[in-house]
Amino acid sequence: MQQRAMKTLEFDKVRNQLIEHTHSALGREKAQTLMPSADFEEVSRLQEETDEAAKVLRIKGNVPLGGIHDIRPHTKRAQIGGMLSPIELVQVASTVHASRQMKRFIEDLQEVTEVPILLNYSEGIIVLAKLEESIKNAIDEGGEVLDSASDGLRSLRQQMRTRESRVREKLESMIRSSNAAKMLSDAIITIRNDRFVIPVKQEYRSHYGGIIHDQSSSGQTLFIEPQTVVQLNNELQTIRVKEQMEIERILSELSAMTAEYHDELLAIVEIMAELDFMFAKARYGSRIKGSKPIVNNEGRINLIKARHPLIPIDEVVANSVALGKDYTTIVITGPNTGGKTVTLKTVGLCTLMAQAGLQIPALDGSEMAVFESVYADIGDEQSIEQSLSTFSSHMVNIVEILNKVDYNSLVLFDELGAGTDPQEGAALAISILDEVYKCGARVIATTHYPELKAYGYNREGVINASVEFDLETLSPTYKLLIGVPGRSNAFEISKRLGLKESVIQTARSYISEDSNEVENMIASLETSRKLAEKDREEAQQLFKDAENLHKDLQKQMADYYDRKDELAEKAKEKAAAIVEKARDEAEEIIRELRKLRLEKGAEIKEHELIDAKRRLSDAAPELRQVKKGGKAKAGKHEYQPGDEVKVLTFDQKGHLLERVSNKEWQVQIGILKMKVKESDMEYINSPKPVETKPVAIVKGKDFHVSLELDLRGERYEDALIRVEKYIDDALLAGYPRVNIIHGKGTGALRQGVQEYLKNHRSVKKIRFGDAGEGGTGVTVVEFK
Repeated sequence: MQQRAMKTLEFDKVRNQLIEHTHSALGREKAQTLMPSADFEEVSRLQEETDEAAKVLRIKGNVPLGGIHDIRPHTKRAQIGGMLSPIELVQVASTVHASRQMKRFIEDLQEVTEVPILLNYSEGIIVLAKLEESIKNAIDEGGEVLDSASDGLRSLRQQMRTRESRVREKLESMIRSSNAAKMLSDAIITIRNDRFVIPVKQEYRSHYGGIIHDQSSSGQTLFIEPQTVVQLNNELQTIRVKEQMEIERILSELSAMTAEYHDELLAIVEIMAELDFMFAKARYGSRIKGSKPIVNNEGRINLIKARHPLIPIDEVVANSVALGKDYTTIVITGPNTGGKTVTLKTVGLCTLMAQAGLQIPALDGSEMAVFESVYADIGDEQSIEQSLSTFSSHMVNIVEILNKVDYNSLVLFDELGAGTDPQEGAALAISILDEVYKCGARVIATTHYPELKAYGYNREGVINASVEFDLETLSPTYKLLIGVPGRSNAFEISKRLGLKESVIQTARSYISEDSNEVENMIASLETSRKLAEKDREEAQQLFKDAENLHKDLQKQMADYYDRKDELAEKAKEKAAAIVEKARDEAEEIIRELRKLRLEKGAEIKEHELIDAKRRLSDAAPELRQVKKGGKAKAGKHEYQPGDEVKVLTFDQKGHLLERVSNKEWQVQIGILKMKVKESDMEYINSPKPVETKPVAIVKGKDFHVSLELDLRGERYEDALIRVEKYIDDALLAGYPRVNIIHGKGTGALRQGVQEYLKNHRSVKKIRFGDAGEGGTGVTVVEFK
């Protein structure tokens, strides 16, 4: 990769931002040396690593990467027989502990999601629990050797504490004596040359005897070790020497143990460095709201809403750029409006980032090519004065590019041909673009020259573009317009700033008729584009409204079915209660009549009572089972496609389309199609031709859609057809989430299914199944 291009595109600033997300010196070292790769397989592997780390961060939020140190110099010195310091040994133990924690973390992740790359790293981590325990039992986190490091050290330190206590007792008795206030500069015990002393005034030096170890800067105070504690201090010093020898022995043993695990420690360091770097890339991707690009080695770029990573997210304008499919060269024309150079750098920097294994600041589904070389001739052309030296420096760079460029290159030219005579510069620019185009390279060039607008129209594989300019605010919108060449806004800007119309008209007269026609054509293109965008937005809104209306209708139909059954049941219960009440009253009347006959001897015959009871029963309302959709009229009719029928369920007329089963037909009611049982419809008249073009399909309540679709064993094309139909059915069924089982296999079917789902307007997000759901053999789809 060309170093000049990397410097021009400011890849070093991306590296510096990446460094901020590392946890250790090992990760920083890898971030500092990050370079884009030109190998397609390696780039794919690096992107998979970053994507897996990003997935873990989304699930867990954080990763245990603390406590990692670069212990490679320590292990090397230990291997050649050197003795490590306590701090160095603590760093060894800390790194071993961090690797053990990371290994456990990765193993626990298997219960949540599949992490094959991390598992591969985890297998290379050897748990050195014995070494870690030995160091931690001997040295604390601050680097102090503990008493428990050995029995000998514990004994020596106990003796030291005893001797120190006796020395302090003797000296404290001296500083508390009646003469102390007069003879001592201060009533304190201090240490000089590792021996306990007291501060004595110069004139009383002979009173205490002993040894003078130091004096104050003024010479008025002497730090004297009194004769009475000299012997105790000597004994204390002897024990200290023995203590130091014991500490060195312990450190030597631990260093030797470290040397035994030299190879294992180096492997741990390398793996932890890779993991730190891997998660740093994922955290950086999250910071810039990046996504994993789809990489290819066919020179195809498709950036969706890409942003420059070095511009704050709340300020940058996102642009979509496609290159390498329908055209291989983009010529961005128009005046300096601030945005053309940023577009160049965005494409170049996203390419370098993708090839370095970083996520790019663009939407999901963006595609990046892996180029062998990236060339950039981008300079500051914003100066009023253009000198020959500026032109010469650009030409030196362009000559170098033309000598090296090939079909597997991305070339970025900023203000191509600037810095010289306009006619010659435009001619050179066209010739240079032709030369690079012949090599098959992918090219994006910006220019001031209007001659290159025609170049974009007259060359196959070349397309014009421009940066939009808002004449209302007299400022650029930084929005890239593919297919629309830039036009000069000098006259419009001058007019809005107050320049006389006569001056502007005179200026227009100096412009050739051809130039005017081109400018008018561009203006017309811009107007048409804006109208088309407006129409598209309105169409999208109408489509969205129609979708919402369709969902509401479907919900209302489902509610209707549920409520219809419920209301029918309630009506049946109410009717039964009324009938029961009527019968009770009738029985009561009969009883009263019989009682009257017995009591008063009324001439009422028994058969007359029975007849009265029968008539009362006949007067009661008749109960009949209400079948769903009501009963069709008596009389069997042989239904045929095209028959006009009345659907009793909805009390609506419709036409028969086709027989679904022995007792069911597909009926079209207005724009809706549904399955209806023969018992729920009634024949009206003769066949009538109907328009059968499907507009919308509404499944009946009894239509069942499974919560999962099994594609295992299906051919690729057939599987995608089934997926398309299944997603439509699931949406109509109102499911919030479904599973698609594609298996693991070669991954071709899985990738094809996921590509289709990513581009589906109704899919909110997709993910692999959890461990209990089938892992990477299943894709879980969530709808909006």
